[in-house]
Amino acid sequence: MSKCIHKRIKSQCKECGGSNICPHKRIKSRCKECKGKGICEHNRRKNQCVECNGSQICVHNRRKSQCYDCKGSQICIHKLQKQNCKECKGKGICEHNRRKTMCYECGYKPKLCEHNKKKYNCVECKKHRLCLHNKQKIKCYECELNDYINSFLA
Repeated sequence: MSKCIHKRIKSQCKECGGSNICPHKRIKSRCKECKGKGICEHNRRKNQCVECNGSQICVHNRRKSQCYDCKGSQICIHKLQKQNCKECKGKGICEHNRRKTMCYECGYKPKLCEHNKKKYNCVECKKHRLCLHNKQKIKCYECELNDYINSFLA
């Protein structure tokens, strides 16, 4: 495989306009917009699609590399993803012993909503996800029980 001046595979270099790069500046086979040959009918990468039985999916319906039951290559001895393991000093852990993506001292700034609260914690923004019992719809036992009972009555 020949390398370009940017020390990348020539056909996959965006700057050089490689032959495997689509108009969206992605590798053609992986571009969802171009319907690349590596994209399945569920609009996911074929090899990582559970519904298509992709080659990277294990018997536990997880990515092989990230399955702790299969002892995947990305799982450490503590049964965590290697990059996020504090004890293994993973790449995702900063000098303050926190996840780099969540460390305030390393420059993490949470996304704030229009109510000036952390977006993922704001009850006002998530009203459409709440049920009649003011709980998350997917976690409400009462709603689940009602649906179960109603399935027999219908």
